[in-house]
Amino acid sequence: MGDDLGEEWWLEPEQQGAQSGESSENEEVSKESSARRRKQQDLSEKSTKKKSKGQSKKRPSSAEKKGQTSRCLLTPPEGEKENTKKTRKRKKKKISEILAKSAPKPGVPADLQRLLIQHYENKRTAIEMEELTLPDGCFLPANDLTHTLSSYLKEICPKWTKLCKNHQVKKSPLLLLVCSSAHRALELIKLLTAFKRNSKVLKLFAKHIKIKEQMKSLEKGVIHLGVGTPGRMKALIQQEGLTLDSLKYLIFDWNRRDQKLKRMMEIPEVKKETMELLETGMTAACRAGTLKLGLF
Repeated sequence: MGDDLGEEWWLEPEQQGAQSGESSENEEVSKESSARRRKQQDLSEKSTKKKSKGQSKKRPSSAEKKGQTSRCLLTPPEGEKENTKKTRKRKKKKISEILAKSAPKPGVPADLQRLLIQHYENKRTAIEMEELTLPDGCFLPANDLTHTLSSYLKEICPKWTKLCKNHQVKKSPLLLLVCSSAHRALELIKLLTAFKRNSKVLKLFAKHIKIKEQMKSLEKGVIHLGVGTPGRMKALIQQEGLTLDSLKYLIFDWNRRDQKLKRMMEIPEVKKETMELLETGMTAACRAGTLKLGLF
């Protein structure tokens, strides 16, 4: 047996050289391919690292900023939430809510005196203001909110039946009842059934009734009671359809409140017309002692 020299002895020398060359070439190709793979792996690792760094350093978009600011505004820390609860402003209560809960207060003569001064303070001279002031003796006892209309009128007019029998003057009723609206006037006329008895009542408001018709009814017969609004009463006095010759009582529907919880003198139009009505000669009659005022 021959010795093993690590070579294929049966091949010729040229074939051995070629075979060794091919093996060396294969080794080089494999080395190059492995080196390429390593480079590709290194490049891929670098790119992934760069992406992760870029994502960490990436600025938030405008939408994200808005979301962050809204989150900051909408969801403050717990300590700030407590502070906001403490500093919240209380809702102001409406006048109607306060009046609905509070006990009603009856009107007094000083209320009418104050309204007269406030209305004419900057419009009249000092001498004219003295003429518009009402003496305390002209006021009847005010309603203390325990009376009905009939019971109140019976108290302040105990001799009503006698006055009605002796009354024969046209265009001039004995009593005028002033209210805020035509609807309220109709309600008051219904409440007068226990008091008026045989006395004649006339509606003195503008709704569905012409002023000429009211003037004709005042001229035809004797009227004892007139119920209506201050605007229509003032217009009748100015047109001489209504006179104050026999007028003894002027009663205001003072304490009644409407759906908005307003009294008649708290409605600007009604207040203005009432002040003008008093100026038509009624304040002078009060100062002379021939006319009495009442607040129902």
